[in-house]
Amino acid sequence: MTATVSEILEFIKLNDVKFIRLAFCDLLGRQKNISIMPDELERAFCEGVSFDASAIRGFSSVVNSDLLLIPDPSTLAVLPWRPQQGRVVRFYCDIISPDGSAFPCDPRGILKKTISRLGTRGFSCKVGAECEFYLFKTDENGNPTRVPLDYGGYFDVNPLDKGENVRREICLTLEDMGLKIESSHHEQGPGQNEIDFKFADALESADNLLTFKTTVKAVSAQNGLYACFLPKPLPDRSGNGLHINISLYQNGKNLFEDDSPIAKSFIAGILDKAAEMSAFLNPLSNSYERLGVFEAPKYVSWSHQNRSQLIRIPAAQGEKSRMELRSPDPAANPYLAYALIIGAGLSGIEKNLKLPDAVDDNLYNDNINEKYGLKVLPVSLDDAIQLAERSEFVKDCVGDAAFHKYVSLLRAENDEFVAAPDKNKYFTERFFPVI
Repeated sequence: MTATVSEILEFIKLNDVKFIRLAFCDLLGRQKNISIMPDELERAFCEGVSFDASAIRGFSSVVNSDLLLIPDPSTLAVLPWRPQQGRVVRFYCDIISPDGSAFPCDPRGILKKTISRLGTRGFSCKVGAECEFYLFKTDENGNPTRVPLDYGGYFDVNPLDKGENVRREICLTLEDMGLKIESSHHEQGPGQNEIDFKFADALESADNLLTFKTTVKAVSAQNGLYACFLPKPLPDRSGNGLHINISLYQNGKNLFEDDSPIAKSFIAGILDKAAEMSAFLNPLSNSYERLGVFEAPKYVSWSHQNRSQLIRIPAAQGEKSRMELRSPDPAANPYLAYALIIGAGLSGIEKNLKLPDAVDDNLYNDNINEKYGLKVLPVSLDDAIQLAERSEFVKDCVGDAAFHKYVSLLRAENDEFVAAPDKNKYFTERFFPVI
């Protein structure tokens, strides 16, 4: 047993912790958990806690259904919205098979492999996520309605912005859980909000994003509201984006600070694989209602500061020097998304890819592609799946087992969407209440 585990067991005893949640997410990024009692925690660290993996979509069959959760001691967090007497804490977990081997469809494990591969080449990443969400009113039974909390717009203030108090409560709760909040504001859509937290190492950042979404939903529910991360919850309104910011380090230096050729190859690699990764960055049929409008990208291109681009280089200096990928949405599994984006950047470095010229133009202008002849992102989930199926890069990065199970799940979702006579009703009933 490590000293860290010993300290955690002592913390549990001294802080009146009565329930311990062991959390993980499925291939599609939906968080799951099981609660254990404090007396079981030491065994969980040493042996793991078993669960029925056949009940998790895309994990295992009923014939071979046992998997084990091993809590990561570094992810301990007290859940502030639960009672302070008889506290509840949460750990994120790694998933292993009964023989002790890593489970190949564990999204967290897949990201760890990519981080390790990056490290063997002498690099590391810092990743930050800017995640947008809508706040909707609930009915007398607490069920979500399609009525937004307010009709404010970008950076509006009270009384147009009715979300400032719940945002404040979310920010304070996230700080209690160890996230460092940088800013919060009303976004463009009615009832749409954004809260930004500080970047971290890639694995911690993905964990933090899961924590963020869980906290936003929990605090919103306590305030009689429903927080929605659907990519396009309202037609003809701004969609929810998940802008992913990455800095690349070598020997402790941020390579984005001085226009390093390595950083340019990293960006070139992401541009090169962007379309192939879309099924993982934009995993719902609803995702493709968002792309191409309201500052969501449509073309594979880059520029400085320009928000119509797929990749934007923000005006920032020092440790905040970075690239921003603007196509992902909050429905993505953060572990798989980060693994693919970092893996694509690494492939660009390994192949010494040259960054194409910046496109310093508004890509929402009419006939823009006649001027530049740019590659277009997939326009539907079906297109994205087909591109992923032809990509050896995606299969290698995610792993054969996880890839085929993931694509199978997306194929089923796409078939249901295509067969649905009323597409808006399909989104409303299938995804609006759960994402």
